[in-house]
This record gives sequence, structure tokens and C-alpha cells, in this order.
Amino acid sequence: MIKIKDKNGKLILTVNGVTLVGADLVGADLANADLYSADTLVGTNFTAANLACADLQDANLANADLHGANLSATNLEGANLAGADLHGANLRGADLQLANLTGANLRGANLYAIDLHRANLSGADLTGANLYDANLLNADFTGADLTGANLRGADTTGANFEDSVGLPQSYD
Repeated sequence: MIKIKDKNGKLILTVNGVTLVGADLVGADLANADLYSADTLVGTNFTAANLACADLQDANLANADLHGANLSATNLEGANLAGADLHGANLRGADLQLANLTGANLRGANLYAIDLHRANLSGADLTGANLYDANLLNADFTGADLTGANLRGADTTGANFEDSVGLPQSYD
């Protein structure tokens, strides 16, 4: 079920039984959308879409194109974003606890104050990403590329950076 709400939280559209696998939603305004547990978003093109404050908890966005999308304050807890393209996306303040970002492209993404607690970012490309003040507690960055990433103020307690490249010597 997909529920679309206006910026005041008023329900304006409910859709049942629709599949968006591979759909073209370039530039779509889905702010505040309720896509909780949506499993029909694999490979969907959300380039430059507005998904601010949307609920995508446990959604399957594997291989989705989200480059340049606005995902600020979006709930992506437990979401599957394996292989997703998020380069240049704005995820400021988003919740990605327990999310699967294996092999995701996060080059130049704004991850300011993001919550990646126990998220899997193995093999992800975070080149030039802004992780300032991010919660990286127990996150897995095995084999990730962090070249030029800003980790200033990030909580990396228990994070696994084994075989990652480009990790700054100090980021406090």
C-alpha cells in the first residue's frame, strides 16, 4: 500500500496493489509519502525526486536510482538500498539504522547528522560524502571507499572499517 500525504500530514492518495519496479519517477514530489515496507521499488528511478520526511522503513530500494534526490529526515530504517545510486543525494538527518547499503554509490552525498547505527555499507562508495555529526555506531564499512569523506564529529564507536580505503587518520 502506498499512501501520499500533503505537507500537513493530510492523506491525499492511497494506492493498493501497484508495482513500481523500474518505474520512472524522475523529479516526483513524494514528500511525506508512506511507503512503509514497500517491496515494489526495486530499480525505480527517483532521480531528483523529493522524498523528504517520507516513511520508507523496511522498503526494498535495491538498485534504485536516487541520485540528486531529497531524502532529508526520511525514515529508511531497515531499508534495502543495496546497489542503489545515491550520489549527490541529500539525506540530512535521515534514519538508516539497520539499512543495507552494500555496494551503494554515495559519492558526494549529504549525510549530515544521519543515523547509520548498525547499517551495512560494505563496498559502498562514500567518496567526498559529508558524514559530519553522523551516528556510525557499529556500522559496517568493510571495503568501503571513504576518500575525501568528512567524518568530523561522527560517532564511529564499534564501526568496522576493515579493508576500507581513504579513511582519514583523524576526524575529530
